[in-house]
Amino acid sequence: MKRTLILTSTAAAIAMGGAAVAQDKQLTIVSWGGAYSNSQDKAYHEPYEEKTGVEIVTEDKSANGLAGIRAQVEAGNVTWDVVDLLQADAQRACDEGLVLQIDPDEWLAPAPDGTPASEDFVDGTIGECFIPQILYSTMFAYNTEAFPDGGPQTVEDIWNVEAFPGTRALQQIPQKNLEWALIADGVEPDQVYEVLATPEGQDRAFAKLDEIKDSVIWWSEGAQPPQMLADKEAVIATAYNGRIFNAQANEDQPFEIMWDHQMFETDGWVIPVDTGNEELIKDYIRFATDTQRLADQAKYISYGPARNSSAPLVGTLEGTDIDMKPHMPTSPENLETAIRFDVQFWADYGDSLEERFNAWVAG
Repeated sequence: MKRTLILTSTAAAIAMGGAAVAQDKQLTIVSWGGAYSNSQDKAYHEPYEEKTGVEIVTEDKSANGLAGIRAQVEAGNVTWDVVDLLQADAQRACDEGLVLQIDPDEWLAPAPDGTPASEDFVDGTIGECFIPQILYSTMFAYNTEAFPDGGPQTVEDIWNVEAFPGTRALQQIPQKNLEWALIADGVEPDQVYEVLATPEGQDRAFAKLDEIKDSVIWWSEGAQPPQMLADKEAVIATAYNGRIFNAQANEDQPFEIMWDHQMFETDGWVIPVDTGNEELIKDYIRFATDTQRLADQAKYISYGPARNSSAPLVGTLEGTDIDMKPHMPTSPENLETAIRFDVQFWADYGDSLEERFNAWVAG
């Protein structure tokens, strides 16, 4: 837990946007930690606290967010009010009835020009139960000191341990690893999910991962890949683009992002059922996802805002003259070979592939 602030006022009301919200419960927000949670603190939490007087408890437990929501709902003891999840996990939680369904035009503020929220967010990002915040990518990065003659430039290079020797750090989940394995094995990007939906395609992906398994170490928390690269525990790592940018810009690390076939997806909020705190949650969500707040987050981390109206407001990294636009995964140059992560595929196949992947890692 990075910060713990207890909501103590029980009788006051918060007047915000014309609505009064009873301040009668603790508001607990769950996220990923590190540079990402810091960007939320600066862009969302601190301004909301200053505006309303509400204080927020934060927990860095999103890596196990879906399992945590399941456990709390099944136990009838929901203590999390707002949880930051990947869109695929959010869809699974929604399908299982663990999180609230959301009417975007009721819960979310319109754009400054009056465009309804349902039309202002990037197409395909709002889910039945999912409120988008950012567009980000998982991609490969490397420590340039390990490759004085130039590092890997393509996904195929990651599998070339002779030309690019050293340990690879991969996230310990099947998502993205299986897609990249098929690309490295020659599958066209627009056919990856069609192939991966077949038993033969799944066998092919795992066989390709077998080729580099002896050169792989695993990570589970977003802060780990930059640290592994900095310590030279690994020379190449998959990572969230914002974490690598933070290490480059704020820590002066000799890292390079490889944008080839970045896996592009959406991250955002879900609301567990039975929190008993819906009005306060709704008030916070409306504030934290408005046009200005989503643009403000890009001052602190290189993730693209999920609102169309926020994109023109993106400026420089806070305290510097670094233009953030070229560092966004959504910049045209970075999107050239990008693959959009298929949320529905992983909602349908996630359980079985995770079981097989975990057995493969342990084997």
